[in-house]
Amino acid sequence: MKSSLLSGIGSVGLGFAVINLLLQTAVRAEVEMPKVETNAGQLLVQELNTSVVEITGVQVNPTDKGIDVILESANTEALQPLNRSTENNYIADIPNAVLALPEGQDFNITNPVGGIVSVSVTQVDSNTVRVTVTGEEGLPTAQLFDSDEGLIFEFAPTVSETQPPEQEQPTSETPPEAPIELIVTGQQDSYLVPTVSTATKTDTLLRDVPQAIQVIPRQVLQDQQVRRLNDALRNAPGVIADNSERSVFEGFTIRGFSNRNIIRNGLRDDTNITNNVNTENIEQIEVLRGPASVLFGQGGAGGTINIVTKKPQSTPFYSIEGTIGSFDTYGGSIDFTGPLNDERTLLYRLNASTFRTDTFVDFFERESFFIAPSFTWLMGQNTQLTLEAEYSDQKQPNDRGLPAVGTVLPNPNGKIPRNRFLGEPFNEIDKNNRQSLRIGYNFEHRFNENWQLRNNFNFSYLSARQNSLFPTALLDDNRTLERGLVVAEFAQQAYNLDTNIVGNFKTGNIDHKLLFGIDLSRDISYNEGRVFLQELASIDIFNPIYRRDSVGAELEEFPNEPFISQGLGIYLQDQISFSEKLKLVLGGRFDIVTEKIENAQGETTSSQQDEAFSPRIGLVYQPSQAVSLYANYSRSFQQVTGSNLDNRLFEPERGTQYEVGMKVDWTNNLSSTLALYQITRSNVLTSDEINPNFSIQTGEQRSRGIELDVTGEIAPGWKIIGGYAYTDAQITEDNDIPVGNRINNVPEHAFSLWSTYELQKGNLQGLGFGLGLFYVGERQGDLGNSFSLPSYLRTDAALFYRRNNFRAALNLQNLFDTEYFETGENRLRVFPGAPRTVKVTLGWQF
Repeated sequence: MKSSLLSGIGSVGLGFAVINLLLQTAVRAEVEMPKVETNAGQLLVQELNTSVVEITGVQVNPTDKGIDVILESANTEALQPLNRSTENNYIADIPNAVLALPEGQDFNITNPVGGIVSVSVTQVDSNTVRVTVTGEEGLPTAQLFDSDEGLIFEFAPTVSETQPPEQEQPTSETPPEAPIELIVTGQQDSYLVPTVSTATKTDTLLRDVPQAIQVIPRQVLQDQQVRRLNDALRNAPGVIADNSERSVFEGFTIRGFSNRNIIRNGLRDDTNITNNVNTENIEQIEVLRGPASVLFGQGGAGGTINIVTKKPQSTPFYSIEGTIGSFDTYGGSIDFTGPLNDERTLLYRLNASTFRTDTFVDFFERESFFIAPSFTWLMGQNTQLTLEAEYSDQKQPNDRGLPAVGTVLPNPNGKIPRNRFLGEPFNEIDKNNRQSLRIGYNFEHRFNENWQLRNNFNFSYLSARQNSLFPTALLDDNRTLERGLVVAEFAQQAYNLDTNIVGNFKTGNIDHKLLFGIDLSRDISYNEGRVFLQELASIDIFNPIYRRDSVGAELEEFPNEPFISQGLGIYLQDQISFSEKLKLVLGGRFDIVTEKIENAQGETTSSQQDEAFSPRIGLVYQPSQAVSLYANYSRSFQQVTGSNLDNRLFEPERGTQYEVGMKVDWTNNLSSTLALYQITRSNVLTSDEINPNFSIQTGEQRSRGIELDVTGEIAPGWKIIGGYAYTDAQITEDNDIPVGNRINNVPEHAFSLWSTYELQKGNLQGLGFGLGLFYVGERQGDLGNSFSLPSYLRTDAALFYRRNNFRAALNLQNLFDTEYFETGENRLRVFPGAPRTVKVTLGWQF
């Protein structure tokens, strides 16, 4: 595949040419930062101490004037802030300082008091800490004090002329309420993530995004001891797995439509769906509901899942963890991060894990090994480069489920046990070995406070040696299952490059955040060895007899015909703030996508090119600091290859969404989103009534529904994530399927709730409990609605204890041993869920 590799390298070269052009354009447009006079006056600049000072904690305390922000340090006198304030943002940079919070995480809090929108303390480069306090009506006034507690910033919000007068001061008859102290030492244990980038490709507060998006942070994955993406996404109601938890593939139904839109750090990577996603290197999972072609190009109409990986940190952190559990499950992982030099300009992170389990299915063993190193080079105050790599090796059989007759439908021969294996327990017959490699980089350069350049690249390589057994028919005796076998050695390469510029500017009193970018993608699938169809003897599903001689003659060999998909996308977005209460998001993207098939000699045998424009319009109105009302219109597209009876090429399939919703910050640590939507999927293929051997694009499907999610902390130590989804997904036009049929694998009702409580003080401080309820309603097993999968309620529980550097956890999945079915593909393939599973985990952090 030399030509494929050269084409990929050519794409990288084109990307660097784009970077060079954008750099020249941005440099010419660069303007000097304005000097802002603040109500607090310019901070005194003293001679800086050359030693690096650690900030070990952050406190935010309400006062009668506003808030105090306290930076805790053993050497407070060495903290010398420099004023960088602009507009409503009070910004103080503290040189020769580093954040030493747990896991090196930054500190963020929203709406601590009236008039203050947010407070953040972040590490902007290797030895500079930035304090940012954003006012609602204007720049907060500030005063600085040194104390035994640390460096204190005293902030008072700007009072507008229309703001009501201050409340009366307390008297002896009305004693003042005791101030509520908010002590935060990092975000590592929080369920609430206030800022995401998936919906806009910019760091935007969730409340300012005119679209429903749910974030599942690392802490949830740890509390639930999740090892598969399937289990993690149970926390997002209405997101239903298309494959079993034992599958080697990833795929989900979102808002009624099957999706393969699983991106990584904002970049497309189709190997995310042809190989399992390793959760050990995940920082958070972002679920963007609805079409997202305006930013990420072609994809399904239901939504997009963005995997955000862990990044190197400037503060040393080391974690070691081991797990044992049911079905001979064993696993271990490490997570190390910190600086490589004294200046903390070179940072590293290393994640690695190994895992094996027999699973509850007979003869179904899984093994995996995973390692992910990453490095960050802080080139200067405004420039950084992060290099990331992942390697995984997975071995397991192929999961094809059980027939519907005998599981969800009656069978005169009885009920098929859920642990029944209908493959062959011999490695030379039923094996699935996959090795994957990912290498990428993220480059960021900030020209000034308003303009930033970003360039991301990722290369992925998947090599698979796969013997896939599959059922072909269940005979009339309802016990003899006929099977086939495909022996394949194939590979996949994916190249993805994205370059964009983000700029902030004003037109009069209107604020703009402009995003302009270009991305390139190339995906190649080809045979690395022989691929052929082979005879395989039938099996008795009630009394299986496994035989090495069950494999018969070769029936057909498939030629090596590389399949190549390429894309070019140009996108533009403007986030417009007319005022603090009214915001508008306008975006559009133009795509050129090409698919072609080559023969073994590299000659093109068929090709198709399509063009598509995908718009998005979103409006946000915020009547108060706590409430955001929003509406959006967006479209998606997905290329459809082939031609109709008149030899006209098919047009791209389109998705069109209308959505309205409301986002509420009940407290500083608890938020929820309510969304109502309708999505129409058009240009769906269906049989041509004139000649059924051909297809036409008159099919249409429609999904409408309501979603509610809640995430955060109800009280100190009491965390929650969950929600409800009502989905009405139907066939509205089709020549083959009855109109009104429900789309398969889509429950009308789905509900999830996971909550933990950890004791905050006393002798049992650190002891915690967790409870999860996951309900999935009845779903149709196929588009013909010939059978259905029953509803189920799965209950999970957890008991954990953490003290200092030690953590122990007991997790029980399916506590009441409920028999349920995860998903179904057709009448020969339904997939039972796992019975009660117990896991014990011990971990150390230092």
